[in-house]
Amino acid sequence: MSTSNGIRLIVGLGNVGAEYERTRHNAGFWFVDALARKAGGSFSQERKFHGEVARLRDAGRELWLLKPGTFMNRSGQAVVALALYYKILPTEIMVAHDELDLPAGVVKMKRGGGSAGHNGLKDIHAHLTTPDFWRLRLGIGHPRAMNLRQDVADFVLHPPSRDDEAAIAKSIDSALEIVPQLLDGQFERAMMKLHRAAAPSVAEPPAAH
Repeated sequence: MSTSNGIRLIVGLGNVGAEYERTRHNAGFWFVDALARKAGGSFSQERKFHGEVARLRDAGRELWLLKPGTFMNRSGQAVVALALYYKILPTEIMVAHDELDLPAGVVKMKRGGGSAGHNGLKDIHAHLTTPDFWRLRLGIGHPRAMNLRQDVADFVLHPPSRDDEAAIAKSIDSALEIVPQLLDGQFERAMMKLHRAAAPSVAEPPAAH
């Protein structure tokens, strides 16, 4: 994971529609929206890419942002369409998504791995035919870790509490700080910086529930 080709495409996962806008499952959308705002970019609907696309430029480098407009479990359709068109490799793609196995306020990144039941990640893996893309895991907490009886599918489709929303927003701010390293392919440096910024007082719960 040393210096290599940098990230050329960041995909934010979420559900389209005003009723889903503030729900936990849309954390990936929140991240790419924040990145576009910070860079002074804007999204436009692109039918051939099945979603909303923004193009950012930084010091001669080009970064594409994508919000799939499909159902979550068809997210890969949009990702592969844009990646094929611009000849972007899976290792040059980062997918920002909500992560049940991390508490709200914790954000981590990794390359490869499973989908942990996330339908968006599962479909992207299927369409790219490899799990070897980067993931930005935005913690939203797990209902069991929060002593809630709420079903997971219901939990992710509801807005977080005010405190959790503030914690997620802070984690997004931390993730925005590592984008220059991602563009340069300095992934180890980006991970060290990001994971150092993670809230030290919040322990990661076990993966099994």
